[in-house]
Amino acid sequence: MSASVTTRRLEGVLPIVHVPFDAEDRIDEADLAREVDWIFATGAHGLGTGMVSEVLKLTTEERLKLAGLLVRHAAGRGPVFMSVGAESLTAARTHAVAAEAAGCDAVMAVPPLTTPLPAPALVDYFHGIATAVGVPLVVQDASAYVGQAIPLEVHVELLERHGPEKILFKPEAAPLGPNLSRLRDATAGRARIFEGSGGILLVDSHRRGIAGTMPGVDLLDGVVALWRALASAAGDDAIYRLALPICGLVAIQMQAGLDGFLAIEKYLLVRRGLFRSDRRRGPCRWSLDDETAREVDRLFARLQAAVASACATRS
Repeated sequence: MSASVTTRRLEGVLPIVHVPFDAEDRIDEADLAREVDWIFATGAHGLGTGMVSEVLKLTTEERLKLAGLLVRHAAGRGPVFMSVGAESLTAARTHAVAAEAAGCDAVMAVPPLTTPLPAPALVDYFHGIATAVGVPLVVQDASAYVGQAIPLEVHVELLERHGPEKILFKPEAAPLGPNLSRLRDATAGRARIFEGSGGILLVDSHRRGIAGTMPGVDLLDGVVALWRALASAAGDDAIYRLALPICGLVAIQMQAGLDGFLAIEKYLLVRRGLFRSDRRRGPCRWSLDDETAREVDRLFARLQAAVASACATRS
């Protein structure tokens, strides 16, 4: 285990990058660099990878390569964290060690997806990852759309073993708000919690005391503006003017699970001029139809108007 501890703390708006693919189904490094530059230009505090990065469909070589690419493109502008969860502790530790060696400031892991584990085995799995590296570990419960829910007692035990600077949390199991509060209260407010609802539950989550949010990149300008409005205790009119189109867009994405998020998010990244292609790594069970795309366009136009208004007010 490395003795180093990151100096770039995870907090604020930390988008999960989308991985662009070219016509040969390879990672498009030029589009990835453009995406990272836009992330920081938009006001995000850092970035990382997760389920919408299609990490489960990348080869081991691609996952290891992606860590180095993101660290290099971020160029010290904010913390970088990598999703390292795997079907075995050996594989997860290998990904975590490689991410730290590449210069990442933290790692994040979901439990194994094919083997539902009892609480003691979940503790051992996350403890094994945490002790393999010197950087913090974000314990991710992505069970709203993939994998199993992580019991509250697992979170509490990991925090007690390692402390709040080493173990962070991204609980996504429904109902999100009450679960955030349960974790906050069970740890007397010590747990540093990040929400990953894509923005649809950000207002409620912020009011429950989260340390940050991990949305996709497609709605990032709206999420950054909303985070700033919440942090400055702006009035409800300003907050919900931003929140409602975000909620509408995420609600449409949620219809088809992870495929729905990916199809619409990459569609919007092409619209923004960040990606040249909305190609996803197959197989995929759902694709964006014309009528859904038109509704996405209408809501996206409302969001852009709300962001412009918020920026004008802020300046």
